[in-house]
Amino acid sequence: MSHTTPEGWILILGFVALTALIARPMGAWLFAIYEGRPTFASYALGPVERLLYRAGGVDPAREQNWRGYAVAMLLFNIFGIVLLFALQRLQAWLPLNPQGFPAVPTPVAFNTAVSFVTNTNWQSYGGETTMGHLVQMLGLTVQNFVSSATGIAVAFALIRGFARKETAKIGNFWADLTRITLYILLPACIIYALVLVFTGVPQTLAGSVVATTMEGAEQIIALGPVASQEAIKMLGTNGGGFFNANSAHPFENPTQFSNLLQMLSIFALGAGLTWTFGKAVGNTKQGWAILAAMLVLFTAGVSTAYIAESAGNPIHHAAGVDPAGGNMEGKETRFGVAATALFAAITTAASCGAVNGMHDSFTPIGGLIPLFNMQLGEVVVGGVGAGLYGVLLYCILAIFVAGLMVGRTPEYVGKKIESREVKLAIIAIAVLPLCMLGFTALASVLPQGLEGLLNQGPHGFSEMLYAYTSAAANNGSAFGGLTASNPFWASTLGVAMFIGRFFIIIPVLAIAGSLAAKKQVPAGPGSFPTTGPLWIGLLAGLILILGGLTFLPALALGPAADHLAMIHGQLF
Repeated sequence: MSHTTPEGWILILGFVALTALIARPMGAWLFAIYEGRPTFASYALGPVERLLYRAGGVDPAREQNWRGYAVAMLLFNIFGIVLLFALQRLQAWLPLNPQGFPAVPTPVAFNTAVSFVTNTNWQSYGGETTMGHLVQMLGLTVQNFVSSATGIAVAFALIRGFARKETAKIGNFWADLTRITLYILLPACIIYALVLVFTGVPQTLAGSVVATTMEGAEQIIALGPVASQEAIKMLGTNGGGFFNANSAHPFENPTQFSNLLQMLSIFALGAGLTWTFGKAVGNTKQGWAILAAMLVLFTAGVSTAYIAESAGNPIHHAAGVDPAGGNMEGKETRFGVAATALFAAITTAASCGAVNGMHDSFTPIGGLIPLFNMQLGEVVVGGVGAGLYGVLLYCILAIFVAGLMVGRTPEYVGKKIESREVKLAIIAIAVLPLCMLGFTALASVLPQGLEGLLNQGPHGFSEMLYAYTSAAANNGSAFGGLTASNPFWASTLGVAMFIGRFFIIIPVLAIAGSLAAKKQVPAGPGSFPTTGPLWIGLLAGLILILGGLTFLPALALGPAADHLAMIHGQLF
């Protein structure tokens, strides 16, 4: 029996309403950068932008075709992987390392470098016990900015594909990357970090302090530049925590206000980009329809998780343990069941990865929702940029299905969708399940994969499935329990993160180039409307059906079997 509360439902529905409310102002800000127009930050940062162009030999007015855009994006990100790997391996000899941390082991350094460059921020280590301040700031925090900017830049390129006509150009990657970083992420995070400092998040270059407990024992309390990393990790849907406990740590998330602010910031840019898309194609209703489909899927998922976690464990109820409460195992008592279930749904719907609870301790159905959110492919709002270009892939497939139903060549926002776009969309969508399920199958039969598990049976299988799902979906949250720092897990998760990021981006950019070269086709009497409830239902249904058909067998072996075992009195 579920023990949900009115306060819990008000929190969830209020959050959905606030997300819809901030979509337009965030979208307008993003649209100004998309068009290259000045913003309030241009007066202060314009000289910095021009200096960066001169230093890099970049002409921002010289646009690229999709191949040039893709090559520039790949070169920049591969260089980022190499640089971050080197910083970690040289950490022992670098300054701003007051704790004297040694070099990060090679497998973990590789995993972490790929992780932060791909906007995944999977962490196989404890941040406050592994990384010095210089690596945290120059390595991890910098990549938090530029990996987020890369995702938004790719979304801008795809938007141009839909908005432009009869051209091979989809923008300039270097100009997009620079402007997004300077005029959106940097000013927003400066303000955000100051607000976090006001709520109690530390921002210091000190190493740690020693406190004496009530019992007279000494406790070492780690400190560092937390607020600056916390701001971009949330706004940029990165997710990597300065502390191992992530947003359950009081230094990362001290109050109920900071908790709400962090949840809203995770969705802010992703929701705003849907409005930007609608504005760019000349019909903001198109963007609202996409956001509506996202929020329908999100609301259904978070409601299921909240009900499951409020019901708790029937084995405990039968034993008379907490018969009137929910499942508080693995949850911060400051936030409770509703806020933790909401945070879990937000962070996995948005491919952020920050957590304020332990997903491994959720009930099987409560843990299934974060898992399934990621398996849908970063489209339920999704990561910054990645959510929009991911859902537009589904829009292409949905309009293709609609075209079959009305018996004419499908078109979407004025562009005919033909076989090339459909094939590329299918290739991009197929990357994630192949990666998630393929690596899980490999780990489940190899001794190196099995030795990392904490639990046996279906719960142990869920640990493996969640790890590769989180990696390939560039989410970064962990189910918990899995020891992922050994060479097998660190290496294979790193490869999964790389594939899950760039093997989707390349087809997306190819679609952008193909669409930009086409003529604009005006809507006619036979056009399928893509702004009303029918379209919203079709899009949400297609996402659910594809996700369900693809992952149902794996989910049956993991969370579903775990749930059936639990109601029959068996735990793993």
